Amino acid sequence: MTPLGRFILATLCGLVLAGLVHVATVLAIPYLAAGNAMARARATLANDTSVLVHAAETGGPAEAAEGWLPPQDPAVAVGVCAYDLDDGPVRITAETGPLLETIALHGRNGAYYAITDQAAVRGTVELVIMTRRQFDEALATADEDERNRDVRIIAPSRQGFVSVRVLAALPSQQAQANEAARSVSCTIDGPDE
Repeated sequence: MTPLGRFILATLCGLVLAGLVHVATVLAIPYLAAGNAMARARATLANDTSVLVHAAETGGPAEAAEGWLPPQDPAVAVGVCAYDLDDGPVRITAETGPLLETIALHGRNGAYYAITDQAAVRGTVELVIMTRRQFDEALATADEDERNRDVRIIAPSRQGFVSVRVLAALPSQQAQANEAARSVSCTIDGPDE
């Protein structure tokens, strides 16, 4: 092989290796980042209600978003609560009102389910997050004659978090949006329920 051929081969090998390293690095960032959304949301695991991480501006200085959310719409309040399905299925209950409210479920690989307040039954949205095994057990023990209002969702991973966004269309609704974002219930669904 000529010196020019060896140079071209070495250059191509170097470019391919650099490309592979670059792609592997970009794909590994979410798993190696210490301050990702999953890690920060885990701090809310012990709470029974969502934690307000971004408040709709109430005319005064904006409340801190704990430094981990990108800049948000000032008319939107954001609440977060984490879950771990090793403890059992998790029940998410949100009382709806006049404000637009969305609930999104997130796993390690991003959002996997979202719902708005338009799906509420009698003013309440009830979601039960469970593993496939927990879902099968719930089906096996369910009474066929009993109606169930909650939506059962099979999570792709055992750990994740729920984000609640509430829109305050008018400045007078900002305090109400903040309260709605922090009042979503995130509890372990016990066997007696």
